Amino acid sequence: MTYPQPRLRLAVAGLALLMAGTATAQSTLRDEALDAQRSQAELQARIDNADDDVRDKLQALRQARQETRRLSAYNAELAPLVERQSETLTRRDEALSTLAGTREALPGLMRDMVERLRAWVERDMPFLHDERVARVESLEERLADPETSRDEKLSRVLAAWRAELDYGRGIDAWRGRLAGDTPREVDFLRLGRVGWYYLAPDGRQGGVWDAAQGEWRPLDDAARDEVRKGLAIAHERRAPALLNLPISQPISQSGSRSEASAGEDA
Repeated sequence: MTYPQPRLRLAVAGLALLMAGTATAQSTLRDEALDAQRSQAELQARIDNADDDVRDKLQALRQARQETRRLSAYNAELAPLVERQSETLTRRDEALSTLAGTREALPGLMRDMVERLRAWVERDMPFLHDERVARVESLEERLADPETSRDEKLSRVLAAWRAELDYGRGIDAWRGRLAGDTPREVDFLRLGRVGWYYLAPDGRQGGVWDAAQGEWRPLDDAARDEVRKGLAIAHERRAPALLNLPISQPISQSGSRSEASAGEDA
């Protein structure tokens, strides 16, 4: 069967239009697919970057927590030490405050100590009297000297007091001049602050100081022998031993337990 020519041409034209539309649609679909793929890739990249950022922040957070725990533990260890240091600082502040007040009162205190020392020397048995008085006078000169530091003044005052206290703690012997109508050289023996004796070089005369009367009392032969033994002990020429001697003053006035012990030995 033969179709008319015009219808054939219309069918061919329609087919061409259909094919052209299909090609355009396919091209559009390809472009949209490519755009979708690019969008997906960009989205995935943003997701990956976000994941990396989140992971970094999580890691930083974990490290911060670990550091916080370490600092908490360290602070717990330091707390007692800080508390002790705070107490120490408080005590030092209080001590400094007290020290400031003491420093202000120190000059008057040192003058009082020297005055008391002089009074003690004047009331005490007059052994080594000139030497002990000279020590006190030297202290008075030091206290009046503006060139001498306060620390040195205090050191000298305390040293003088220690020297006086030491007189009551032992035995001592020396040769010196015995005052009197006819001054002469004798050997002196001191037992703490409870006994003071002398013995002439020939051993024929000796005495014990009577603190109540302020004068020498003679010793008999036996007592002079005891003084002779005491002199040997003081010069370390014989071993220590008990001495049977009269005392110069009551033990209750000697001022220390060590002097009482010396009095018992005497």
